[in-house]
Amino acid sequence: MRHFGHLSPAVRDSLFHREPCEFSADSPARTLATALGATLYSPATRPNLAGDVLKLVGRGVVSMVLCLEDSIDDADVAEAEENLVRQFADLDALGGELPLLFIRVREPSQIPDLVERLGPSVRRLSGFVLPKFTEERGSLFLEALASAETASGHRLFAMPVLESPELLHLETRTESLAGIARTVDKYRDRVLALRLGVTDFCSAYGLRRAPDMTAYDVQIVAAVIADVVNVLGRADGTGFTVTGPVWEYFRLQERMFKPQLRRSPFMEGRAEELRTTLIEHDLDGLLREIELDRANGLQGKTCIHPSHVLPVHALSVVSHEEYSDAQDILRPERGGGGVLRSAYTNKMNEVKPHRAWAERTLLRAEVFGVAKEDVGFVELLTAGLPAA
Repeated sequence: MRHFGHLSPAVRDSLFHREPCEFSADSPARTLATALGATLYSPATRPNLAGDVLKLVGRGVVSMVLCLEDSIDDADVAEAEENLVRQFADLDALGGELPLLFIRVREPSQIPDLVERLGPSVRRLSGFVLPKFTEERGSLFLEALASAETASGHRLFAMPVLESPELLHLETRTESLAGIARTVDKYRDRVLALRLGVTDFCSAYGLRRAPDMTAYDVQIVAAVIADVVNVLGRADGTGFTVTGPVWEYFRLQERMFKPQLRRSPFMEGRAEELRTTLIEHDLDGLLREIELDRANGLQGKTCIHPSHVLPVHALSVVSHEEYSDAQDILRPERGGGGVLRSAYTNKMNEVKPHRAWAERTLLRAEVFGVAKEDVGFVELLTAGLPAA
């Protein structure tokens, strides 16, 4: 699979200075953690789940979570598990390209049970999402995953969800973060990424952000994100990939604030139509939040609607300017440090302070590609839209 692989080679050639690389479920963990992109959640109860998964491949989805937790009723868990076993068997029989597939469980005991019930089709599973992750609960989840991996002989990754009240509450946050850090470090080879449960954070205080606002406008949430990145997202080799919070809006809402998208980049071809579509579906707020995610050290995003996938991936493509700066900073002859003027002549690149940024940028360039010099996110978005 590859990002933007659903576009024709001719279209990709017109967009990319360097095309996204191909990767598979067997690729190195570092590659997969960056390549997750927009991780689309789906209830495990969907009767045509296998068909839905295959259809979404054609819309550019490369990672999915099939949920047995909050998205389904407590009474439906047993039926949902049976449905997952059937759907994985169907996907395995059909063959072909699939996204990275994860199952979000409720309890540790579900992990070995499901792996055993999946049988040979477990090879289509990339891992499990572990909800309400704390040091105590997390250890049980990760022990269960390690045992299931050994029993099946199939590599399984974990994606813990950080969403517990202990992490949110100020008086227990430091201790909770330290415990989580100890736990995930012990199982570092199996932890693909850490996910943020911002909806649960808001729920603890009876809050819900409006479509005109990002997670960073809710100060109590922004504070937790900052602390999670501070402890668990460091670029010194001890950190993990931390993914962006869910954007939960996808229908027309009455606006209190004027749209945040500027008009000027949208004046040619189908671009003005795109601008209108994005504003009507509250995706201008999503675009702003994606940019703030990256500025605050997060990669990828939890998504609940297919319409969110293309914006997340379009804004994950490395710009030609970013690529140029990163390459300059990492040139071997720059190993001793120093300051140099950007090839775009609009900034100074400091070799030592910007090295970690440059390394992350080139990894993102590998999996999402580098846009041509005159291609921006508008062109990437319009290229992926269905034909009018």
